[in-house]
Amino acid sequence: METLLAIFVGIGLAAACGFRIFVPLLVMSVASLSGQLTLSTEFAWIGTYPALAAFTIATIFEIAAYYVPWLDNLLDTVAVPAATVAGTIVMASAVSDMSPFLKWGLAVIVGGGVAGTVQGFTAITRIASTATTGGLGNSVVSTAEAGGSLIMSILALAVPVLAAILVLAILIVAFRKIYVWIFRRNKLGAEANNPRLNP
Repeated sequence: METLLAIFVGIGLAAACGFRIFVPLLVMSVASLSGQLTLSTEFAWIGTYPALAAFTIATIFEIAAYYVPWLDNLLDTVAVPAATVAGTIVMASAVSDMSPFLKWGLAVIVGGGVAGTVQGFTAITRIASTATTGGLGNSVVSTAEAGGSLIMSILALAVPVLAAILVLAILIVAFRKIYVWIFRRNKLGAEANNPRLNP
C-alpha cells in the first residue's frame, strides 16, 4: 500500500513538473526538510538547504520568464524534454521500496511520460493563446500554469490518491487536445501541399 501511495505521489509531482519544472522540486525540498516527505537515498540531496536555495531561485526565474511575451514560447521549445527529465527525477525520488530496474522503468515511462504530456498540452494551449489574443492572454495562461503546478505539488503530497485521479483527468483532456492539434496541423499541411484539396 505504501508503495502504491508513493507511486501516486510521484505521478502527481510529475504532472506538476509539466506545468512548471522547478515548483514541485521546491515543494519537495521544503517537505523533506520539514519531515513531511521521505526521499529515496540517492535523492536525499533534494532535501538540503543548498538545494532549497537553488530551487527557490530557479522557480522565481522560471515563473518570471513565462511573463515575457516572446520568451514564453521560446521556453516551450526546450520545456518538454526538460519537464520529462524532471518528471523522471521526481518519480524516482518518491519511490524507494522497489528494485532499481522497476523504479527507473516506472520513473522514465510514467514520470517522464506524464510530465512530457502535460508540458506538451500547456505548450499547445500557449500557442493557441498567442494565435487568438496576439500574446495578450499568455499571462493568464502562465498564471494558471504556475498555480496549477503549486496546487498539484501540494495535493500530491497531502492527498496522493486524489492527485492521481486529477492527473488522469488532465491526461485525458491533454491527449484529446494534442490529437486534435496534430490532426489539424497535418490537414493544413496537406492542403498547402495540394491546392486541389482547397475548396
